[in-house]
Amino acid sequence: MDRRTFLSGATVAAASVATACADGGQQAGSSPSAPAINRGVKRLRMVTTWPANFPGLGTAANNVAAYANAMSGGTLDIRVYAAGEIVSAFEVFDAVSEGTADMYHGAEYYWQGKSPAFNFFTAVPLGMTAMEIMGWVESGGGQALWDELSGQFNIKPFQAGNSGHQMGGWFKREINTLDDFRGLRMRIPGLGGNVLRELGGAAVTLSGGEIYPALQSGAIDATEWVGPWNDLAFGFYREAPFYYGPGFHEPGSCLGVGVNLQVWEGLDADHQAIIQNACRAANNVSLAEFQYQNAIALKVLVEEHGVELRSFSDEMWARIGEISEQVVADTGNADPFTRRVYDSYLEARNTMRGWGRISEMPYLAQRERALGE
Repeated sequence: MDRRTFLSGATVAAASVATACADGGQQAGSSPSAPAINRGVKRLRMVTTWPANFPGLGTAANNVAAYANAMSGGTLDIRVYAAGEIVSAFEVFDAVSEGTADMYHGAEYYWQGKSPAFNFFTAVPLGMTAMEIMGWVESGGGQALWDELSGQFNIKPFQAGNSGHQMGGWFKREINTLDDFRGLRMRIPGLGGNVLRELGGAAVTLSGGEIYPALQSGAIDATEWVGPWNDLAFGFYREAPFYYGPGFHEPGSCLGVGVNLQVWEGLDADHQAIIQNACRAANNVSLAEFQYQNAIALKVLVEEHGVELRSFSDEMWARIGEISEQVVADTGNADPFTRRVYDSYLEARNTMRGWGRISEMPYLAQRERALGE
């Protein structure tokens, strides 16, 4: 397909979304009474790692389905199932791999037990921002490596959401020096947890619903979750008044869709294109949503709930940086395939750092100086 043909097709697809949304999902010119079987409807089940309609994360999964269904003119019927409705949150990967479900929506680092390379397709400490990981996957060779990785498990993957930069976490007491991390019991999963352990803390893995009770009971002293939008909803400020940011562990967390490979290869080319572009649309909307809603929620946390914002010191950042690079390198060298992913990731990150150093970073600093408070 040449560029002109693709752009023409994309325009038609966008128009069909607008038409479908305007008439409640019924494509113009189709018969509302026509039986679904006569229109060749392809029904797919998407299982997710999220509670039903969970803001930002769960709704990104809903958006993938809604966009694909609308763009297909009713010939796709993707139905979303929350964690626990068909399988539990951490079983969705296996369900799709084995064909029990057709698609999943989740965070790829949940599958690090299958390959440490999956970490790089969600977030790693001191890793890529949301825009950078989008750049790597779309333009820097990341998608081909991701296809190869997930293909080993009978899955075709896509970017389909991003929470943007996450916060450093909620703490019951101030963290003023590196010594304050020693003995700290904090809910922090993945490679971020490995960094905390190297700082002398105890990393605890808890599901979202378990975090607040653990803070309340004193089982943990601190927690990270996502950012102001989701954190406000969970009410962490009631138990841990000190809110640290930015986070070092997840600077731009990519969410993914995985499609069973036999299901994917059995789809017509137009349905494949529709699903791919529905994922892209959901990815863009997700990032925009988090960017705006986090800003609104942060204002509420500070002005209405008296949350005290804090930042880690330069001394802490220097040590966190040293440990993070070592933790990520150890993960990246775990096996030959992960090393290929790691090398590609580093090359892309460092290339984009060069551009960011003369573009976005100085611009934001100068904008703050010019606008002040």
